[in-house]
This record gives sequence, C-alpha cells and structure tokens, in this order.
Amino acid sequence: MKKIGRQVLFLEAKEGNPRNGEGSFLRIDKHTIMYAYSKYEGNDRNDHCPADIYAIYSYDDGETWQDERLIVKHDSTNVMCASLLQFENGDIGTFYLKKENETCSCVVYMVRSSDSGKTWSEPVRCINEDKYFVTNNDRVIKLKSGRILIPANCHPFSDDNPPTSGEFNIKMNAKLNIFASDDDGYTWYKLAQDIEMPEKDSGSGLQESGLYQRENGEIVAWSRTDMGFQYECISYDNGRAWTTPHAKKFFTSPLSPMSMKKACEKVIAIFNPIPSYTTRVLANERTWGRTPYVCAVSEDDGNKFDKIFCLEDDDENGYCYAAIFDGGDYFLTAYYHSNNSDGCLNSNKILKVRKEELE
Repeated sequence: MKKIGRQVLFLEAKEGNPRNGEGSFLRIDKHTIMYAYSKYEGNDRNDHCPADIYAIYSYDDGETWQDERLIVKHDSTNVMCASLLQFENGDIGTFYLKKENETCSCVVYMVRSSDSGKTWSEPVRCINEDKYFVTNNDRVIKLKSGRILIPANCHPFSDDNPPTSGEFNIKMNAKLNIFASDDDGYTWYKLAQDIEMPEKDSGSGLQESGLYQRENGEIVAWSRTDMGFQYECISYDNGRAWTTPHAKKFFTSPLSPMSMKKACEKVIAIFNPIPSYTTRVLANERTWGRTPYVCAVSEDDGNKFDKIFCLEDDDENGYCYAAIFDGGDYFLTAYYHSNNSDGCLNSNKILKVRKEELE
C-alpha cells in the first residue's frame, strides 16, 4: 500500500499538557488557515479532565503554524472536540462539547466570531437536554440548503437516572440524534431522534457519528460500532428521516471513529481498517487496535472507494480522531498519535498530502 503525506506539525504532549487533539480546520481568509483543538492541562489525559479549546494559524498553506490563542476556557470539567464552520453571514463558529458537573451531562455549545476569530461571543447551548451526548471533532456540517446539522450520539446514564454531581457514569450503547439550525446558527432544535443500531447483540450501539452530503442532496451518516464495521444510514430529506443503519462492508473497523470529507475534488475517508478479531496480535496494547491508519479515496462522490493509501503504518502506535481540510491541490489531516505512550489519546500530528499523491 502506497504511503502518502508529509508531517508539517507535531503538537507533542508533555508534562502539564498531557493531551492534544480532536481538532478542526477552517480557512479564515485567502492567506490564513485556523486549526482549533482540545488542549489538556495537568497530568491526566482522561476524557473528563481539564481541557480548553485553543487555536493555531498557518499563513502558508499549512507548511508552518504559529500564533496560539485560547478560544474557549473550561469553567466546569472540560471543553473538547472542536468543529469549525463558516456561517452564511460570514461569521466563524467554534462548536465544542462541554461536560456539566451538576447534571453530569455532556452537550454541544458554540461561540461565534465576526472579526475572523479575534474575539468571540458568549457561549450558546445547541442541545437543551441534560443528557450525555457525544459529538466528535470536525463533525458539524452545513447543507446546500443552508441548514446546519450536528450529529450527537446519546449515551444513557448507567442507572437510567442522572448520577451524583461530578460522576459521569454512562452506558456504551448509544443512539444517533440529529440537531439542526435553520437560521444560521442562532437557534437549534432536535431534527431526528434515537436512531438505533439494528443488531441486538451490539454493546456499542451507534457511536461517534459523522455526516457527509453528496452532490445529489443525500446525507450519509456513519457510526463506529463493535460489529467490525462502520455502520451507515442515509437521509433523503435534509436530515429528518433516516434509513435503517447497516454495515458498510468496505469500512471494516475496530470500535474507532472514521472521518469523511470532500478534498482535492474527491471524497476522502480516513479510518483504521483492521477490526478486532480472534488471533489478531497487536504489536503494542497502547494502540487500542487503532492501527494502521489509511485514507480511502472516492471519485464518484462517496458511493464507491476505488483507491486506498497508507497514512501511518507503524503498528507500535495508534491513530484516531482525524480532521480533514481541503486546500484545493492538497489536503491537511490532523489526528491523535500515541507517540510511544501508553494510549492513543496523546499527541497531535498534522499531515499534508498533495493532490498528485492520490493519483
């Protein structure tokens, strides 16, 4: 398998900053690309440990990065998983997950900027339910109609009731919900509710879903599962109704997220292609099975993927939670790299891939 891409940045975890990742890119102007990501503080990188949303900027098509800025400071447990979006009026939105200690909920918030990210509004809550939702980084999309969609996977609390303050005890079995805005991000409502995994023996349900809209208007949703594949469902009505989820057999996968976007006039899907199975031998348990890391390429708007390339092939390390940026004649992708530590959620690598590498 041909290996592609060149490292342009490595945000290495270190003492006092044990985890960097789960980011999103956006072109701010002709010369500026913004990358927002979760930056953890302290000495523990657990999902519920203190983290903020920071941004860095490139002024040379991703070759170099500088000017680190704080975008959202945590005031509870943490904020994480940035998604960047440009609104119809030109404003920039940073969407993120916030964990609420009092209700033990996890919901999506948003801040917006009208001055290219120099200043930001007060946070707006996009999900007005005190439940535990998960929306990955780089997941919020704007449809051709202007509607904005947020995929949010709801995990029930362990005892079916909110636990004691500060305890985030949830079940794995998640259901897909879709939240939407039809007024450029000012107000939000639930568009689709509790889309379930049809396989009754699945312990994961549908987790960490993503969305892609094809040129014909169809919206594809995919989800990580414990069934050895990514599962897919489709909406033909701008996200209100969805087909029954089914295994997308091309996307074999462990319980690990996939990312998909249009870039270089193609559809790019980044995922771990090897599921968990009896006799699979891992070079190192710290990979969590999330190795290798590959890039599948579709020439027909994501219907069929005819080419596949390698991004990472060192099976001593694990890779996950990719963001994708379309640069026209190149694309950038940023993802977690375990960096020889004891877990995948460690350092953050940005790779630049030239369009001609995909031929």
